[in-house]
Amino acid sequence: MALLNEYGLHRLTAEVDRLRAGARELLDEASVVFEPPVATCTKICCLALNYVAHAEESGLEVPPEPVLFFKPPSALTGHNRPVTAPARTKHLEHEVELAVVVGSEVRDLPAERWREAVAGYTVLNDMTARDLQLANIARNAPWDQSKGFDTFAPAGPYLATVDEVPDPQNLELTLEVDGEVRQRANTKQMVFGIPELIADLSDGMTLLPGDLIATGTIAGIAPLKDGDVMRATVQDVGTLVNRVDFRSA
Repeated sequence: MALLNEYGLHRLTAEVDRLRAGARELLDEASVVFEPPVATCTKICCLALNYVAHAEESGLEVPPEPVLFFKPPSALTGHNRPVTAPARTKHLEHEVELAVVVGSEVRDLPAERWREAVAGYTVLNDMTARDLQLANIARNAPWDQSKGFDTFAPAGPYLATVDEVPDPQNLELTLEVDGEVRQRANTKQMVFGIPELIADLSDGMTLLPGDLIATGTIAGIAPLKDGDVMRATVQDVGTLVNRVDFRSA
């Protein structure tokens, strides 16, 4: 992110192309340790019920305006890293999402200027301890904890810059568990699109470089078991792979 801000998109792209052309060999992905695609992040802004089919499967109404919750930066983990469920939960579910990576400090940004805020995009899997969430909802208590445990925001594997994703509102989303497709839809089905989300979020709240906006999941959420391998894919952005690890009591 610092290099992107310092050099600009076109200069940085040219430098990467030059390095690729001169590289004697490329690193094998299996030998690389992936960190989250942002080095610094002050907040992960998440949107609930931003797809009609997901709201319907949850038995909830589509909200009249964006519904926001937060994950802490400590929930971030990278590609090929395990998602570790704490012993207090027995019901973990996946939620594939397109995440917007904020590239500039913005506040009160009008929807028509939304691109000024965007450095690029990545894949985010909004992991949820569904049993804890539902228990909190039943007693009208906040349910942020069910979303905020360590490793509950796997993101990556890369940051796809804006030139690589000309239309973020027409991307296929899929999630597979051990080869079985569980989630599949398109970002054009969002209730609130990215321009509206950025305008709403920045209304009175400063978005900083490295912040993530998880734009909501699609229908098909389902329970996971220990050892399951999730493959979360966003067209033109990448495929994020993580294994599930249930911690013993």
